[in-house]
Amino acid sequence: MSTGSFSSNLNALAADSRSLDALKLKAGQNSASAIKDAARQFESLFMRELIKSMREATMKSGLLDSPGGDLSADMLDQQMSVQMSGLQGGLSDMIARQLAQRISGESVPVPSTAPVLAPIESTGARRPSDSQSEFVQRHAQAAARVEQSSGIPAAFMLGQAGHETGWGRSEIRMADGSPSHNLFGIKATGGWSGKVAEITTTEYVNGVAQKVVAKFRAYDSYEDSLRDYARLITESPRYAQVSQQTDSVQAWTTGLQRAGYATDPDYASKLSRAINTTLQLQRART
Repeated sequence: MSTGSFSSNLNALAADSRSLDALKLKAGQNSASAIKDAARQFESLFMRELIKSMREATMKSGLLDSPGGDLSADMLDQQMSVQMSGLQGGLSDMIARQLAQRISGESVPVPSTAPVLAPIESTGARRPSDSQSEFVQRHAQAAARVEQSSGIPAAFMLGQAGHETGWGRSEIRMADGSPSHNLFGIKATGGWSGKVAEITTTEYVNGVAQKVVAKFRAYDSYEDSLRDYARLITESPRYAQVSQQTDSVQAWTTGLQRAGYATDPDYASKLSRAINTTLQLQRART
């Protein structure tokens, strides 16, 4: 199917819910390409309804309503739903897998990517900054290698590393100013026998921010830091439940906060935004 034909079909679907019958017939062909196309179009329908619901719940006042305005808003919803569909790691991947299983009763090799579904926070998400893009690109290969051995999505690790280091602007440094390569703010406790960086940091005690001096682990490379983080999450009983929640950004970040990874009471929400930014950057490169 050509790009123009696929875009035309998506627009037709977003504008006409009756196209669902055609989708069911298409998915029933039981081929990987047909299932994938159908899944993308189902996602387009879903995204349109979601955007419409969000707009009506937050923007509609009744003061400026008019038939012309409603038509313009509906056309905008349609266009946005098409643009937001078919992203790597998005809803269409999950729909495709479920369609394949329901139609054939067995596994069908549907083209797929990492099964990570990021929650949609808003349709006006900020564009990632240059520093965020550079940080993710710099550590992407090392994170991908650690993902292969640990099962932790690279986007989760890169997002958390970006949050902990201010996307590389606030890395923990040694006394002589050299980098500690500590991307995750892991402290030098629990029998750590390696190098140590001692700095002043912010801790929350009973919800109140306080400055304290703390010792942090130091590594020979950033990949060593990524691997140590992966060992901590996958081998420590403290994070046993978290390590099983790699299919959801929200479950992962909430689990880390509940397990006491950080003392910041807003850690989960801040970390979710950082991971979603990383996912956005990854999708933009595909």
